[in-house]
Amino acid sequence: MASGAAYVPLIFDPGEAYQFDWSHEIVVIGGATTTVKVAHVRFCHSRMLFVRAYPRETQEMVFDAHDKAFAFFGGACARGIYDNMKTAVDTIFLGRDRAYNRRFQQMCGHY
Repeated sequence: MASGAAYVPLIFDPGEAYQFDWSHEIVVIGGATTTVKVAHVRFCHSRMLFVRAYPRETQEMVFDAHDKAFAFFGGACARGIYDNMKTAVDTIFLGRDRAYNRRFQQMCGHY
């Protein structure tokens, strides 16, 4: 940390937020090497993690990952924190303004 810089801890209340992101991993399935996409859902307060692998990163797989994660956790948080996923964001404006696609908004409204 630079001299004189203030440390700002990331503190979340229980149930306040979760983070969702994707990674790509190289795995061996049935002797064949292939790349899979792995959905990561992490509760911000407890840092509890859920991961699930998929063949691709599609909107249906985003929805399935949320469904499976929230079933695993026994509920959802008040808000989600996302990068600018193409499966969720149609347009990025200045600052934090985003135009989310209709199906992603419906999923968020469901939870």
